[in-house]
Amino acid sequence: MTSPTPLQAGATVADLGEFGLIAELVQRFEQGPAVYVGPGDDAAVLRAPKGHVVVSTDLLVENRHFRRDWATATDVGHRAAAQNISDVNAMGGRATALTVGLALPADLPAQWAVDLAEGIAAEAALVGASVIGGDITRGSEIVVAITVLGECEVAPVLRSGARAGDVLAIAGRQGWAAAGLAVLGRGFRSPRAVVVAHQRPEPPYDAGPAAAKAGATAMIDVSDGLVADLGHLAAGSGVAIDVRSDAFTLDDPLVAVGAALGVEPLQFVLGGGEDHPLVATFPAGTELPEPFRPIGSVTAGEGVTVDGEIYEGDPGWTHF
Repeated sequence: MTSPTPLQAGATVADLGEFGLIAELVQRFEQGPAVYVGPGDDAAVLRAPKGHVVVSTDLLVENRHFRRDWATATDVGHRAAAQNISDVNAMGGRATALTVGLALPADLPAQWAVDLAEGIAAEAALVGASVIGGDITRGSEIVVAITVLGECEVAPVLRSGARAGDVLAIAGRQGWAAAGLAVLGRGFRSPRAVVVAHQRPEPPYDAGPAAAKAGATAMIDVSDGLVADLGHLAAGSGVAIDVRSDAFTLDDPLVAVGAALGVEPLQFVLGGGEDHPLVATFPAGTELPEPFRPIGSVTAGEGVTVDGEIYEGDPGWTHF
């Protein structure tokens, strides 16, 4: 891949026009071996030699999912790609390609869109995925819509397979992004570690395929909140799930934010989203693959409890 050409300083999206902007963005998207036809035709074409094809779509809307004064365009690109790639991860698969749809104000600096592309491309590269096309239109606010395609070498892991007696386990950090959002919402920028966790999540991309190969019965990524997303898994499987609060270590940054804001730090863990860890259920006695660790159990019944009790706190994000 050749180095992208420098962008003219101060150029806006309107200055470049639709196709000029597309030409700038496409330079940032290297094509991998799974791509048969990349950007430039009516549709992209991928090679899928084996397994199952997995598809998911997600949106980020300015001032609802991100703010330009809280995160750089590169940060937004990383976040947008990560939340989509994580959906494939939660099926036990590996992302191979992304398409990107953008709605952009005409007076938006073109450099912002280019930096967004750099972030998307960098996050996709972590799993070897390619950005293979998309669409751009004018809008009153920024909207980033990404569709991700991936492959599962074994049967996809659904939300509906958990059974009574299974062990509940998690892979990845949880609660840090929520603590970062709480800090930013109060006008602060520290502890820096949790702010960065909100700006650029670090999903455990290798954990999904590992869980599938280890025999996970159900799996979901935590995007809206741990209790909320476990509720989806419990409902889909027709089971009850109990989370053990003592299974979580409350790291120093979470404790510091909780003390500063007068919030019990465990609330960030139980109700927080956007770190995109994976939670999965495994048959009792299964040797959990790295980096999964047990955090609870599955029983007959319905709903989600914490330490055997109904959780009275905020279970997570709701869109409406």
